[in-house]
Amino acid sequence: MNLPLPGPVSLYFDIGNGSDIAQITRCFMHDAVVTDEKQTYRGLDAILAWKYEAKKKFEYSVEPLSISRDGDRLTVTANVVGNFPGSPVQLDHVFNLTGDKINSLEIR
Repeated sequence: MNLPLPGPVSLYFDIGNGSDIAQITRCFMHDAVVTDEKQTYRGLDAILAWKYEAKKKFEYSVEPLSISRDGDRLTVTANVVGNFPGSPVQLDHVFNLTGDKINSLEIR
C-alpha cells in the first residue's frame, strides 16, 4: 500500500526496508527520542545505534497500512514481518513531527 507519508516518516520506513541506516540522521532531530520495546533512545547517536542493532539481530520488512493525524502527531499502523519471535505483527508507530524532522517516535 502506498500511503501519503511526510518525507521524514517515509524515509524512516525506507530505512526499515533496507535503505542505508546512516540516513536516519536526515529524518530525526538531533535531540529526538525513540521508545521501542520499553527502551528509550535519546539523540541521534543512540537512535542510530538502536537501528544498527535491530538490523544486526533480525531481518525484517515494514509495510505501512494506515495513517491518522492529530496536529503534529502522526500514527502509522504497520505490518512488520521478519525472523523475530511473534512475526508478523502490526505495530503503531506514533511520530511527533517538528517541521521536516521527527522529534519523537513511540513504537507500540
